[in-house]
Amino acid sequence: MFCSKKKSFEVERIVKANDREYNEKFLYKDNRIHTSKYNILTFLPINLFEQFQRVANAYFLFLLILQLIPEISSLTWFTTIVPLVLVVTMTAVKDATDDYFRHKSDNQVNNRQSEVLIDSKLQNEKWMNVKVGDIIKLENNQFVAADLLLLSSSEPHGLCYIETAELDGETNLKVRHALSVTSELGADTSRLAKFDGIVVCEAPNNKLDKFTGVLSWKGSKHSLNNEKIILRGCVLRNTSWCFGMVIFAGPDTKLMQNSGKTKFKRTSIDRLMNTLVLWIFGFLICLGTILAIGNSIWENQVGDQFRTFLFWNEGEKNSVFSGFLTFWSYIIILNTVVPISLYVSVEVIRLGHSYFINWDRKMYYSRKATPAEARTTTLNEELGQIEYVFSDKTGTLTQNIMTFKKCSINGRIYGEVHDDLGQKTDMTKKKETVGFSVSPQADRTFQFFDHHLMESIELGDPKVHEFLRLLALCHTVMSEENSAGQLIYQVQSPDEGALVTAAKNLGFIFKSRTPETITIEELGTLVTYQLLAFLDFNNFRKRMSVIVRNPEGQIKLYSKGADTILFERLHPSNEDLLTLTSDHLSEFAGEGLRTLAIAYRDLDDKYFREWHKMLEDANTATDERDERIAGLYEEIERDLMLLGATAVEDKLQDGVIETVTSLSLANIKIWVLTGDKQETAINIGYACNMLTDDMNDVFIIAGNTAAEVREELRKAKENLFGQNRSFSNGHVVFEKKQSLELDSVVEETVTGDYALIINGHSLTVYDQWFITLFNIVYTSLPVLAMGIFDQDVSDQNSMDYPQLYKPGQLNLLFNKHEFFICMAHGIYTSLALFFIPYGAFYNMAGDDGQHTADYQSFAVTMATSLVIVVSVQIALDTSYWTVINHVFIWGSIATYFSILFTMHSNGIFGLFPNQFPFVGNARHSLTQKCIWLVILLTTVASVMPVVAFRFLKVDLFPTLSDQIRQWQKAQKKARPLRSRKPQTRRSSSRRSGYAFAHQEGYGELITSGKNMRAKNPPPMSGLEKTLYNSTSWIENLCKKTTDTVSSFSQDKTVKL
Repeated sequence: MFCSKKKSFEVERIVKANDREYNEKFLYKDNRIHTSKYNILTFLPINLFEQFQRVANAYFLFLLILQLIPEISSLTWFTTIVPLVLVVTMTAVKDATDDYFRHKSDNQVNNRQSEVLIDSKLQNEKWMNVKVGDIIKLENNQFVAADLLLLSSSEPHGLCYIETAELDGETNLKVRHALSVTSELGADTSRLAKFDGIVVCEAPNNKLDKFTGVLSWKGSKHSLNNEKIILRGCVLRNTSWCFGMVIFAGPDTKLMQNSGKTKFKRTSIDRLMNTLVLWIFGFLICLGTILAIGNSIWENQVGDQFRTFLFWNEGEKNSVFSGFLTFWSYIIILNTVVPISLYVSVEVIRLGHSYFINWDRKMYYSRKATPAEARTTTLNEELGQIEYVFSDKTGTLTQNIMTFKKCSINGRIYGEVHDDLGQKTDMTKKKETVGFSVSPQADRTFQFFDHHLMESIELGDPKVHEFLRLLALCHTVMSEENSAGQLIYQVQSPDEGALVTAAKNLGFIFKSRTPETITIEELGTLVTYQLLAFLDFNNFRKRMSVIVRNPEGQIKLYSKGADTILFERLHPSNEDLLTLTSDHLSEFAGEGLRTLAIAYRDLDDKYFREWHKMLEDANTATDERDERIAGLYEEIERDLMLLGATAVEDKLQDGVIETVTSLSLANIKIWVLTGDKQETAINIGYACNMLTDDMNDVFIIAGNTAAEVREELRKAKENLFGQNRSFSNGHVVFEKKQSLELDSVVEETVTGDYALIINGHSLTVYDQWFITLFNIVYTSLPVLAMGIFDQDVSDQNSMDYPQLYKPGQLNLLFNKHEFFICMAHGIYTSLALFFIPYGAFYNMAGDDGQHTADYQSFAVTMATSLVIVVSVQIALDTSYWTVINHVFIWGSIATYFSILFTMHSNGIFGLFPNQFPFVGNARHSLTQKCIWLVILLTTVASVMPVVAFRFLKVDLFPTLSDQIRQWQKAQKKARPLRSRKPQTRRSSSRRSGYAFAHQEGYGELITSGKNMRAKNPPPMSGLEKTLYNSTSWIENLCKKTTDTVSSFSQDKTVKL
């Protein structure tokens, strides 16, 4: 018996640096990762187990077992095992291919190289060989191999910058800093090799923002938090090198702890198909039960008369037992009612659609050479059934590129341009940009059109100078000069970067900072301010302040923040200026700009010393530390003097307005998630056309609890219906482009119904090989071609008429009602396929005068009719013909005749006489003119009702897609939409304010002096101008939609 050590449940982790032997006794996992599901040994059993969890596969395996019982088997076993093996094999190949790529990805990651400190030397090791407790070296722009405790770095005080986009999607750099006792180790490998600290920390978990632990070294203990940890998946940025100690490796890292096992997601079509398959099972059981009961009755009343002449066993003389055996016999005979190939067809169609997504040139982003990528083939059809879109604002709707546009200083707006008559004009067309001769560090990409601001600066307006001085001092920006002598700013948020850059271009240049000073260049003169206190930003305060001492010895508090917050803290003497500035802020908000209020306060030296002493006491307090600090901040940030406000533009992404309009017309509800103020959210809604002036009412729900929200929604609904009783008819209803895959599913279901068998007691009408090959050879490829390639309208018309999307949301194209229609159609076709040939064969002679009504000729006639009917039906359903459609549809018919003549040939009979006994029957039957007349009559009788119904439906009750198809036929080339002159943007009385950061600021880090130098900063990208004035496109689209379908209600849409 073999024994293996089993790791016990981990409560806490103990790791010793540079001691693999010590750490191995805890059986920690190494750094190898596994995202694959199978290996060579486990693939077959696990994959088969997974596949036979599907009801259809398990059902056909059960049928196969039944067919091995001679007493009830009416079909040979190969009629079931051939399609079952084919389906299982195709699915297994797909699963194996997917897992191969997972193995390939795992190997690529596991074989990455990392420098590990072994025997006092840095050696290259594969990631999978890194162990817990190892010390590894990272270099700039390198991925982090494991969860590390940061020991030292190339930056002062063991600081480093990381990008966490792989973890949380944030591209802004974050700061991590080492303990002071370990940062002294630097890059000295001999000292790092002697480092033997022991870390006791939390067990592996998936909390990315939390870490608790203690480092014991040289008799001292040092607390550890998340700021000391660098997680796997991060990228080292702007830092030449750093050293870290591995705490968690491989599956224990927080990144892998968050990944977990991939859950299988089922689409609404999957769930509906499973339901329908269960209904088919029920139908099959009911049918088998009815036929078994009929058999028992027949055996009891009629069958006794024949038993004397038949060699039956005693047990089989019981009519009840005979009915029981007949039940299972019918279950086997009618097994093709359940379309086993349906699941495979859907998977292949999804795979084809995923490749179309990947290959779509219109979804290719050329700026970053990024194509669209379908990362799963399971959910493709859900793209046609979306009802809600949840979107982030910053960086999704907007570019997250902030541009300083306007400002209000001492009651005067700067940034607007007026013509000779004093009217505001388009600044980009009528005026030249301001030349920033006062600033040698001016950014050429910065554009400002109001020359009055430069005039005020040159004339020495004290309020303007104080305003710009505040922008250059009150921030958390870090600076350094590149090799060309140009200043490079590292910013915590794009908003701060826009304001500091604006001050730099206007002559107030932030140069550098230390923990105690801030140096700026004021109109060519270097001025150093003593930094006395830094009152940092957080989400509750919504403001930040700095307290500085200027060279004249004056102490000033400079503050910027949300207008609603700062206005509450102004001195009463600012009342007139407050009113004027509020009007300016409303004007800025109407243009969709993000605003900040700017204020300052002169502080008395004695008062400040007393306040600073209380702040120091609060910082060292153990109880209610944060509350005491917040109270002191509140105390000093009062009686402020208002300077003005800033207005920054966060440009919309290209095409946002058109996209939002199209989604709204497609009846998709859009939710935008933002941490900004309510006013900003409303303005962004207007800017991107989610909200429009044509809307009757916009209701604001401001409740903080579920009960409050529910009550406000109730009142809004009452108000809404009170104003517009016709609200329920206010939304225009249209049809959607028919989903390709949904059509294929319906066709596959119909095909399954066509396979219904009219049978005798122990003999099937169709040949057993025909039953075997029907779903997997004769009818599978046309269905796949239609599902993958068909399109009822062109891609351009799909974009021009977003209302085509609505049927997918409402499941109008594939639902239980459509399924029952398909079943009725299938039953009718089955009856026509049987009784028309049966009636024709009842008393018919061939061309040569011989009788043709033998069993095999009848079967050949029915089978040929069935294949032709199904192919014609697929052809009628196909709207978009390709070469592949032609090859698959007509090729399937050709394949059927090839296999038919082969199975009835002398050669195959000579090889397998027991399996293919009907030599020459197909050739003899299909050379008879009467047989082809029967086939023609059967085909017409089966297809004509469908053709007639569709003709009447399109003629009398056309859908939007029907109308567009007719229009496409009449118009070979669509006329391009005429563009109109751009209209001016709307004005609004709604005021915009925003929180200029969404996380705790870096004030404490700045005052500690730990981030006073940065390495290798990325070059700042230029600000790009967004062209989104596309009102004409929207109006044309709405007009075109209205003109196309005039039968629907034209009431205004009211949104809640």
